[in-house]
Amino acid sequence: MNKHKPWIETSYHGIITENNDTVILDPPLVALDKDAPVPFAGEICAFKIHGQEMPFEAVVLNKTSGEGQLRAKSPVDCELQKEYTFIIQAYDCGSGPGGKNWKKSHKAVVHIQVKDVNEFSPAFKESVYKASVTEGKIYDSILQVEATDEDCSPQYSQICNYKIVTADVPFAIDRNGNIRNTEKLSYDKQHQYEILVTAFDCGQKHATEDVLVHVNVKPVCKPGWQDWNKRIEYRPGSGSIPLFPSIHLETCDGPVSSIHTTIELQTSSIGKGCDRETYSEKSLQKLCGASSGAIDLLPSPSATTNWTAGLLMDNNDIIFKFDGKQGAKIPDGIVPKNLTDQFTITLWMKHGPSPGLRAEKETILCNSDKTEMNRHHYALYVHNCRLVLLLRKDFHRADTFRPAEFHWKLDQICDKEWHYYVVNVEFPVVTLYMDGTTYEPYLVTNDWPIHPSHIAMQLTVGACWQGGEVTKARFAQYFHGSLASLTIRPGKIESQKVISCLQACKEGLDINSLESLGQGIKYHFNPSQSVLVMEGDDIENINQALRKVSYINSRQFPTAGIRCLKVSSKVQCFGEDVCINIPDIDAYVMVFQANEPKITITGMDHFARPAAEFESERGVILLPDIRIISTVTKMEHSVDLREYDRANKQVVVEEMVHNLDFCDVLVIGAELDPQQECLELDHGELQGKHLDATNSTAGYSIYGVDSMFSYEQVLRQLRYRNWGSSATSDRKFRVKCSELNGRYTSNEFNLEINILHSSNSNFMDHVNHMIVQPKFLQSVQHPEGSVSAAHSSVIPGVATIVIIICVSILVLVITLGVFRLRSARQRGSVGHEGARESEMDWDDSALTITVNPMEKYEKPHQTEEESEEEDIDDEEEDTTSAESDDSEEEEEEEEEEEVIVQKGDKQNGTRQEQLEWDDSTLPY
Repeated sequence: MNKHKPWIETSYHGIITENNDTVILDPPLVALDKDAPVPFAGEICAFKIHGQEMPFEAVVLNKTSGEGQLRAKSPVDCELQKEYTFIIQAYDCGSGPGGKNWKKSHKAVVHIQVKDVNEFSPAFKESVYKASVTEGKIYDSILQVEATDEDCSPQYSQICNYKIVTADVPFAIDRNGNIRNTEKLSYDKQHQYEILVTAFDCGQKHATEDVLVHVNVKPVCKPGWQDWNKRIEYRPGSGSIPLFPSIHLETCDGPVSSIHTTIELQTSSIGKGCDRETYSEKSLQKLCGASSGAIDLLPSPSATTNWTAGLLMDNNDIIFKFDGKQGAKIPDGIVPKNLTDQFTITLWMKHGPSPGLRAEKETILCNSDKTEMNRHHYALYVHNCRLVLLLRKDFHRADTFRPAEFHWKLDQICDKEWHYYVVNVEFPVVTLYMDGTTYEPYLVTNDWPIHPSHIAMQLTVGACWQGGEVTKARFAQYFHGSLASLTIRPGKIESQKVISCLQACKEGLDINSLESLGQGIKYHFNPSQSVLVMEGDDIENINQALRKVSYINSRQFPTAGIRCLKVSSKVQCFGEDVCINIPDIDAYVMVFQANEPKITITGMDHFARPAAEFESERGVILLPDIRIISTVTKMEHSVDLREYDRANKQVVVEEMVHNLDFCDVLVIGAELDPQQECLELDHGELQGKHLDATNSTAGYSIYGVDSMFSYEQVLRQLRYRNWGSSATSDRKFRVKCSELNGRYTSNEFNLEINILHSSNSNFMDHVNHMIVQPKFLQSVQHPEGSVSAAHSSVIPGVATIVIIICVSILVLVITLGVFRLRSARQRGSVGHEGARESEMDWDDSALTITVNPMEKYEKPHQTEEESEEEDIDDEEEDTTSAESDDSEEEEEEEEEEEVIVQKGDKQNGTRQEQLEWDDSTLPY
């Protein structure tokens, strides 16, 4: 009989690992029955679980011993449910095999805990973290990153550590995800940092994806100008370009009451301190309307001005450097011995502090005794950063105390910068102009007039001549510095307008739209417009004003290089002098190289004239058709969209207009003999132009800054005379022009002329030479892109005579020929005429006669070329008296010639190759 119930423990505790099916119970699941060992009644047949949808089941492992096991029916996930609690009962097998009348134990509580597996990796809550810091500070925590883990247990779900993956960054992170900087950050060094961070759970599993952290470094608010570029590019021809189009001033909310700003363009490295035109001093004075008579004491070295050949020159031949060891003696006769009460001295000077503890006089210009004594008659020198003019009058003119030394004390004399000095003397008043500004002498000392003597005087530059009281004459009081354009003009003084023009600068600062500056802005330019001062009380107005400041360079070919810019500012606050320190701006303008022009001279390069024309009063015009053009080659990107290579560049040649500053017509070979030949030019041709001219046996020089057209006009009037032509048969000349004092030069255009003497044999030899030589007249090919010259050649004068002679004979020949033809037609057959026409080609040009109608019409044509030369020779010898035909006969022949020339246009190419005649400019 089944007398007893099964017995089990009252409670059980179990553990199951997720994704496993076996539960480990404590104590083990065992049911006991007192009916044992009776079969069925003492055996355990089942364990039953009471609870809704429990994922567990209990199985009996041994009926006799009552052992059981708790299993999971499906995978258990800790992340879904960490613990389970339910009731379990044990059942015996009852009284029989069918399980009838089975008995069940009491209810026992089972508590099961699911054990976690580290199956999830940490993940950050944000995809990107951002933070900003101010430079120069150390932060305890800039920001905090946070990661999570989906595991259920504290061991695997908690984040135990964070780590910065990016190497060599000034940051650190703690286990809680707080990021801090390990050193002070600098905005100038790096504006932003990007670092990668990872996280670890307590099972040491790291995040599958690192997180990106942006740390922006903000500058400490520093007062100063912002949003400006250090480099400003300037291309020639750009006009005026703004220097700081987006600039603004940061004052860090300071209580500003006024702002004072100075913009300085530093051009001391460019030529004479500024990008001035590098023309000669004489050319500049002509351009500025200066009075004539200026004597250049420091000209470019040449055959006629050789006293500057031994001086040091600075990059070009218009700036001379004096190192305290050199001086130049001006030859006698260049400057008048005694200056009048009115004269002007002009010069460019760059000078620094005098060397040595005891500064000595540094002579710019000195007129002293050549021998016996060392008296200084007049001098201009520098002493202790003072400019001094010494002017001693002769004793016979006055016997009283008179002003003798005039002193000016100026900082610019020793600032190592270029300045323009003009000393106007209207004795006893002396005025100094420095950079166009007037300065009166701060000290004038008087002295007795100098005693008269018959000692010759020596004028020197860069040092003073000591000819007496020494064992050997020598230089003394040397100058240290640079000089340029040193001139002296006796008898006249210059106006301030001319002085301002002479020192004017071609580049400088400019203000676009002065009207929009605002009423609260005050501004001031220095005379050369290299310094601009602006002042205002409103920050925004100052910002707008500075954005309008621009750089301008009006030179067509500016000097390439760097121009430094400096902007200094002072800010005044309410009740304080200077409360905010504004750092200076150091920038520069980069001026690019201009496209260099190619100056080309073209025209007739060979002609011949009878000697009588050269011996005439007017002579012969050398360059009647000279043409001067200038072209520039530019590289441009191709605009053809079909091209694959967009980097290809096209060469574009454009003609440009600019000025020249000299043209020389030089004699090639032996110089001109002034006893029998010369070059002449009517000075009336120079009127109304900025041109002058000099003549010598070596050639003719035309100089001055003027247009190419003006030079063409003058050169076309230059004449060559030779009244002793019997000893001369030919002459060769060379023409060369320049722009910017030789910076750009033209081609060397060579001209050859032949003098045809009256001898018949010589005359005919030259004519035959003209006809046979195909290169007697050459067609000048103009550069690509240029405007072709109106005419490439001009018929020589002798050709005109030949044409007139030929025309006269041709009229007679044609008349007789027509008469003979009519007679022949009356008695000749048609077939015979056709045969003659096929045998003989008529060339009825103005110069070549192929058939003599005076002979029989049936004469064969086999020696046409030989007969041509014989006919021309005979006709020219028989008609040498035709040179004296009057003008009326020439006019009638001109009309007839026009008809003949029209026919001559149909000539074949062979005859044109022999001689190309361009009769478009025939001087009938």
